[in-house]
Amino acid sequence: MPVAHGEVWAQDTGGDGQPVVLLHPDWGDSTIWDPLLAKLTGRVIRYDTRGYGRSPSPAAPFTNLGDLIAVLDHLQVPRATLVGHSGGGGTAIGLALARPERVAALILAAPGVPDYPWPTDDAYFADFETMFSAGDREGLIDLGMRTWAVAGADTAARAQIRAAVTAFFAQGDYVRSDPPAYARLGDIRLPSVLMIGELDHPTVRDCDDSIAERIPGCQKIVVPGVDHLLPLRVPDLLADIISDYADW
Repeated sequence: MPVAHGEVWAQDTGGDGQPVVLLHPDWGDSTIWDPLLAKLTGRVIRYDTRGYGRSPSPAAPFTNLGDLIAVLDHLQVPRATLVGHSGGGGTAIGLALARPERVAALILAAPGVPDYPWPTDDAYFADFETMFSAGDREGLIDLGMRTWAVAGADTAARAQIRAAVTAFFAQGDYVRSDPPAYARLGDIRLPSVLMIGELDHPTVRDCDDSIAERIPGCQKIVVPGVDHLLPLRVPDLLADIISDYADW
């Protein structure tokens, strides 16, 4: 599917009704939604961010928000329910602020926003930069597993983490930050729900507490015994929430 100066792989199940768009995390690709697809009965769209999964590596600077808009335009989707996991949640929030008329509802699974004041004393960020600069892919996979998959180092979780590490290097320096969103969360006037795993990384839990507080009327759901990888850990719960918010 064409996007500005590049292309992405996308899947559209078709069907009637307003679509649901699934936005994958930074630490995973669009296959993280596989456990949900059979449980969703309406039109569902998912795609891989440039350099992830089945999408080619970028060859020019891009933003995730710009690509989301390009995908919606190409598929002639005027309005959709957005389901954003982790970094994909930040992209969903970005569209809700930039083009609110195109968003029917926000379903946020352990989201982040790029300009959240992430604490500088979190060792995760320093470890990531050190390993990424050194090209230490196996070290990054181990870091991802012990940070984001604390509920279980199963094959599916490791596959997502490994795919993400491959994508980090495929993207290189081409990805650009979306517009600031954190200070504007109070401007969102959409049906919104935020899920966070009880065992998620503490910094993400703090971020999500703040996001839920700042978005007016946002419903927050804390899932016991679950880590960051919500689509793998609780697909039935997530599918039920999507079905509740989707206009099918």
